Amino acid sequence: MQANTFDVIERRKRITIFKLGKLWVFKQFFDNHELFNALLDHYNKDLFRFEFKSTGARNNALKLLERNGFDYDLVEDLKGYVVQLPKSAKYAQVLKNSVAFKETANERIFLMKDLAAVEEAVSSGAKVYEGEISF
Repeated sequence: MQANTFDVIERRKRITIFKLGKLWVFKQFFDNHELFNALLDHYNKDLFRFEFKSTGARNNALKLLERNGFDYDLVEDLKGYVVQLPKSAKYAQVLKNSVAFKETANERIFLMKDLAAVEEAVSSGAKVYEGEISF
């Protein structure tokens, strides 16, 4: 008697890509060096994120990501992805999972790389930012 077999659908990783002004940006660590190298021209090493200045460049990257097992969400409305911490709070872990950040006189404001990073930041003391902000 043969064991019953079924198809297993491979779970794909999901990347959130944000529109910040004229840029489309995302943060992701790639194990696949070939994929990273294909996107390297768009990597901002100072901000540790990928940046695309045109819709065409972004669309080429999306095709590459799809072929390499990634799904994506395009986000223009940042509401729900932004958290804040008082300036006196420790913020290294929040910064690590952010795509962009700003400082004001009293607080640090972070755009998180995805909703899981928002949840993690909130569990470590951050609050979801309710105001309007641009990065």
